[in-house]
Amino acid sequence: MEKSSYVYILASRPYGTLYIGVTSNLVQRVWQHKEGFIAGFTKKYKVKQLVWYEVHSEIISAITREKQIKEWSRDWKINLIQSTNPAWHDLYPTIAA
Repeated sequence: MEKSSYVYILASRPYGTLYIGVTSNLVQRVWQHKEGFIAGFTKKYKVKQLVWYEVHSEIISAITREKQIKEWSRDWKINLIQSTNPAWHDLYPTIAA
């Protein structure tokens, strides 16, 4: 049985600081960011709102996509978020329910 993998974008606020990551457990990983359990960039800059994510059937495709998005300009990343979440709502409550 294949396990889903996720590429995700967190934001500090609408149009704020962005973080792109990859995980096989999106609910747990975002919760860790929100609670400050992950030392580093997201904790330092208070990047805690899940504003975009994408599901992949294989981890290698998720990692490839993450690397691709990280190379994009900031405007492209913002457009990606706004294409599915124009109000920049925190999507965590919808995936944690």
